[in-house]
Amino acid sequence: MSTTTRIEPAPTAGIVLAGGLSSRMGQDKALLRWRGRSLLEHSCALLHAMGAQPVRVSGDYPGFDSVPDAVPRCGPLGGLYSVVASLDDGPAWVLPVDMPLLDMTLLRHLRDADMAPCVTYSGEPVPMYLNIDGTCRTLLYEMVTGTDVPRSLRMFQRRLGGLELPLPAAAKARLVNCNTPRQWEEVAS
Repeated sequence: MSTTTRIEPAPTAGIVLAGGLSSRMGQDKALLRWRGRSLLEHSCALLHAMGAQPVRVSGDYPGFDSVPDAVPRCGPLGGLYSVVASLDDGPAWVLPVDMPLLDMTLLRHLRDADMAPCVTYSGEPVPMYLNIDGTCRTLLYEMVTGTDVPRSLRMFQRRLGGLELPLPAAAKARLVNCNTPRQWEEVAS
């Protein structure tokens, strides 16, 4: 009788980048109402529907599994750095809170791509499918604490050696960010 030990893959974590200042919107984007709930609730629900566990939020949001920024005013990269420090090694989806039309099909496509340290759509820094490991953590630390280092997700992805997938033309509209009241009005109407 042979005994085979089945190794389960690490669960995919979920990260919602929501710790920004929302200065162009004039109010906290995470709290905007979208189809009966906040954008933050919507983003977390999307990740839960994808089976993500745990789902963490960058920023200080009581009632959510949130992680305040360890380095204030460091943008999305700082939020990612803070949340990654709270997670185990393994895969993670990274979403912005202000992308309400993002759907499961686009997230699955990122997950199912060839193995890479991170996978994004061409020209879009988020959503991202990220492999959290020592290399990822070290690079985030260097970029967040360095003084002469560009602090952008795109630079992080480039330095990490990420894979960019072509974005199907029909999917472009589902990756719209709502950064201003006008953009929000166009999406919400």
